[in-house]
Amino acid sequence: MSNVVTAAQRQQQPLNRIVDLRQALEEGFLNTKAIGSSTACIVTFKDYYLRAINVGNSGFMIFRDSKCMYKSLIQQHGFNYPYQLGNSTTSDKPCLAIVTTMEGLLPRDIIVLGTGGLLDNMFTAEIEDIISKGTLEGVNTEKLASTIAHLALFNSMDENVDSPFAQAARLVGLKHNGGKRDDITIIVGHVIA
Repeated sequence: MSNVVTAAQRQQQPLNRIVDLRQALEEGFLNTKAIGSSTACIVTFKDYYLRAINVGNSGFMIFRDSKCMYKSLIQQHGFNYPYQLGNSTTSDKPCLAIVTTMEGLLPRDIIVLGTGGLLDNMFTAEIEDIISKGTLEGVNTEKLASTIAHLALFNSMDENVDSPFAQAARLVGLKHNGGKRDDITIIVGHVIA
């Protein structure tokens, strides 16, 4: 991701231009020699336009008045086999990423980005509930992110919770009780006037 940041910053010069996310992801990917693979979700926001690029089962959601008005698509080859960028011959490439442009975001909209550990362990309604309770006293993005992350972590270790991952397993004929232990990274943004 540091290579993507470098590519995006280079694109913005000198006039704070709009970043071509596919180009930044491609450049970051080509400049990465690390072993392993990863999903990716990159979002930029300017003048009430959200631009995003997503690979795999990381993603983002947009909430308005505590209700989810948009949830990004995930990419999987099959159950529990998300697209992942990497340097092996079997890894996916940036050309497969989904690019999304959302216009017309409004002040007070909330954007939640998360890795598979969030999306496999929490339903949208659970996040809506946290946002609803968390915005009664004004929006604190750090506190919202922390609260969401803690519940996702709790669900990931709960062997009795009916998680999105457990439901997806049942849809393909597999038995899985509880959440899924996975990396959990969450970023919360708040659109202000």
